[in-house]
Amino acid sequence: MSRELLDVVRRRLAEAGAEPTPARVAVALREEGRLLGDSEVLGVVGALRSEMVGSGPLEPLLAAPDVTDVLVTAPDAVWVDRGGGLERTDVRFRDAAEVRRLAQRLAAVAGRRLDDARPWVDARLPDGTRLHAVLPPVAVAGTCLSLRVLRPRAFALPELLAAGTVPPGGDRLLRALLDARLSFLVSGGTGSGKTTLLSTLLGLVGPAERIVLAEDSAELRPDHPHVVRLETRPANQEGVGRVTLRDLVRQALRMRPDRLVVGEVRGTEVTDLLAALNTGHEGGCCTVHANAACDVPARLEALGCTAGLDRAALHSQLAAGLSVVLHLVRDRAGRRRISEIHVLERDRDGFVVTVPAAIWSPEGFQEARGWGRLARLCERGGQGC
Repeated sequence: MSRELLDVVRRRLAEAGAEPTPARVAVALREEGRLLGDSEVLGVVGALRSEMVGSGPLEPLLAAPDVTDVLVTAPDAVWVDRGGGLERTDVRFRDAAEVRRLAQRLAAVAGRRLDDARPWVDARLPDGTRLHAVLPPVAVAGTCLSLRVLRPRAFALPELLAAGTVPPGGDRLLRALLDARLSFLVSGGTGSGKTTLLSTLLGLVGPAERIVLAEDSAELRPDHPHVVRLETRPANQEGVGRVTLRDLVRQALRMRPDRLVVGEVRGTEVTDLLAALNTGHEGGCCTVHANAACDVPARLEALGCTAGLDRAALHSQLAAGLSVVLHLVRDRAGRRRISEIHVLERDRDGFVVTVPAAIWSPEGFQEARGWGRLARLCERGGQGC
């Protein structure tokens, strides 16, 4: 079937307000003077459903089990990441208008607005896929579409060991950290695997413990029997009804959490999280964007300033409430790994600094200056590092 005839059938169905069922497609084809067999009609139905209610040409890419990200930068430039870096695909859109229509339809599915007045969107689709889109003229070369695939289950720790994210023997250290109920933070750059690692670690928490998650976009899916998931909400068209991450952290504290988890700290909620970690909520954790583990205190300091928390107060709460930083990197080949584990201590001026305790190597974590402190912290859980 030609693209022109497919467009005509799509238009007829849209004017009638009808879904692309086999019977309705067959009627539309007859009205255009075309008679096709059952297999051809079903093929047309599949193509129309993909364009009208699915992800269009991106559908096969999103369904591939090894794809983590799908990126569209132009009608003829579609990229995927399969865990080994970006690679260009053979998928093509007809024109820029088709990319724009797909981005707007996906935004509508997520309950968000995407048009000239609101030229970008950051949302979660019903299946968990993370959607980000930017329309021109903000996106100079045309509509940019980014889709991050959320897998239906968290990776098990042996899978992260096999992938090299955790070095040989590193699983014992991570289990000891969790058993000791240490408060920890997972840091790293975009796409370094912070959410993946945190989901896996939360799956190791004892089944009798209650985990309460507070996230901007519900991406954490730990394999655990008792999880409460809270998600922020944007304001409606009248500008009311917004629920912030800070709101969620405050509500989570009233829900009797054994483990309070913030998906990503990026604003004023850092003050509520630190307050929680200093009021008996052991084993809490979160993620944060940072270039290196040693940059985490400065990053949290900057976030605390936006909430009006002075430097000395933030460092006092940080020293008392947080114990460990797990830092992830993504190398040039696209492989993700825990590059280093740091513990926290105060310097001469009373400010918190991170101290390397374990460094990634192909043979296993190598002990660094802070190893002794990390070992003592882990002994709280009844087992050493």
